[in-house]
Amino acid sequence: MHHHRQGSGSAIVLVHGIGSRLQVWRPVLDRLARHHDVIALDLPGFGASADDGGPGSVPHLADRVAAFLTGLGVERPAIGGSSLGGGVALELARRGVAGSVVAFSPVGFFSDRGAAWCRTVVTAARSTGAALAPALPKLFATRAGRVALCGVFYGRPGSLPPADCLADARALVAAPGFAAARRSLGSWRLTGPIPDVPITIAWGDRDLVLPYRQAARAREVLPHARHVRLAGCGHLPFADDPATCARLLLEAA
Repeated sequence: MHHHRQGSGSAIVLVHGIGSRLQVWRPVLDRLARHHDVIALDLPGFGASADDGGPGSVPHLADRVAAFLTGLGVERPAIGGSSLGGGVALELARRGVAGSVVAFSPVGFFSDRGAAWCRTVVTAARSTGAALAPALPKLFATRAGRVALCGVFYGRPGSLPPADCLADARALVAAPGFAAARRSLGSWRLTGPIPDVPITIAWGDRDLVLPYRQAARAREVLPHARHVRLAGCGHLPFADDPATCARLLLEAA
């Protein structure tokens, strides 16, 4: 499994969401690596990791991440997960693989309608990226273009680096694991508390992919977890508020 590793100390493992890649964590990597061994990975079929032909479901991806960590000799790390990766992190906590979890806007707390909405949004983003592929460099070079095309994922899209927007859009369009993961969205729910594992659920209140109202369900299912509202942040809050996201991960670790 392709991954980036930096720093030293106890491990923090970072798991991205559907259509994304390990670079989504770039705004927080250096802050975390000052104190910890940080391992950011590409899930199968995303980023630079080959597709494994699996279903792309939370349990399957949790199997793959658990095996990957065993191969590295990493035991019970702190795990940060985003969206689909948040569900993977929570599943790993349920299995006793994670020592602690910070899940940013995780899947698993939506209704059937919410899952359908999530599938629609990510599919539309991918289709738009494919349709506008030749024009993307010029569009992302403008603040208006970044707001229009990245606003569904970020609370402050105008401040994003154009080169990152372009690379992320191309990675989304090219991801061979997207179709399977999309079909599996909604198939996994967290239905009960996870004892003995410190959990933080952090949710951007400008999230358009998994809207903030789903955080209420997370509070019901995980009443003893720490629940944090990320003011002004979108679905991918790491660029919107890197200081707060890094602080939550460091406190968990």
